[in-house]
Amino acid sequence: MINLSRRPHLFWLCQCSGWAVYALLTEVMIKIPSDEPWHIQLPHLFLDTLCGFTITLVLRNLYFRAYRLKKYVVTAHIVLLVLASFTWTQFKWVSLQWLYNNPWKLMSWFDFGTWTTASLTMLATWTAGYYGIKSYLDVVEQRERAEKATHLAKEAQLKMLRYQLNPHFMFNSINAISTLILKEENHHAVSVLEKLCDFLRYGLYTDPLKKIPVSEEVTMLRTYVDIEKARFRSKLNVKIETDAQIESLLIPSMLVQPLVENVLKHGMQPNQTVSVTVEFSQMDDGLSIVVTDDGNGFENHENCKRGIGLTNCRDRLRLMYQGKARLVTENNASGGASVTVFIPHEETLQNDTIKNAAG
Repeated sequence: MINLSRRPHLFWLCQCSGWAVYALLTEVMIKIPSDEPWHIQLPHLFLDTLCGFTITLVLRNLYFRAYRLKKYVVTAHIVLLVLASFTWTQFKWVSLQWLYNNPWKLMSWFDFGTWTTASLTMLATWTAGYYGIKSYLDVVEQRERAEKATHLAKEAQLKMLRYQLNPHFMFNSINAISTLILKEENHHAVSVLEKLCDFLRYGLYTDPLKKIPVSEEVTMLRTYVDIEKARFRSKLNVKIETDAQIESLLIPSMLVQPLVENVLKHGMQPNQTVSVTVEFSQMDDGLSIVVTDDGNGFENHENCKRGIGLTNCRDRLRLMYQGKARLVTENNASGGASVTVFIPHEETLQNDTIKNAAG
């Protein structure tokens, strides 16, 4: 299996090995059968190979820049290839004549044609090999990224299902419903039971690879909060702020729920009243989600490790947005903690699955 983290090392390995093979073949097939003396053919072979090595490095950089031309990419590559061939041909000729102490000797049209053809063939071969290997590694990288994203999303779903089916969670939820029934708050008990069923059903049938609109995420977040309020009652206050203009923006499913769950699990002491604010807001280049609480805060702010929810969210964002999304944690000056998530703009009518993002 290819270690993609060592991809730059792989390029240099192929670059050096390829030009070493070029030098060997040139010596065996051209230099040795010719009448050139050793004190000329070896230095010229070295200069020839070094120039080709350098030109291909420059071509690599220029090829990358050529992609900015979009519909003229192919034309730009052809022009760069031809110019590089002319440059390499002239260098080989001038360096050879310089070694013969005749630097001003002009090249015949026959030599110009044959040498330029050879240079063009070699550089075209290098270009084909470069893009062939690059395309292969890109495909492998995309496949591995998609597999990791799929694995992480499914793992997140399994964790969510395990949490939902956890006997402790089920006991607390059912106990809260039973308490409502004993207090003859039957309507409230039925409402909480329906919300619990909706929450469990959502976890069972929602595609873990699907990105959902903000409006749907807010709906399920409210459902989760209502279930928890049946347990904590007046000790839990949750405020969710959003705007109609951002309801169509896409985010990973069940992204915010683990952040709120983190507060209840790790930021809340027994018999403590905690307030949580979840704010969805639009920025110039994306969506901001801020979860703020007045609980215990992070014990070690440098690590900010308060449960698996934060780690899971970071990993999902990293794989789904390839570094374009971010998650920032901090303690509030007035107490409690704050988690800020930034997600790039992605409208409902655009890519709606992680597969499209990874591919």
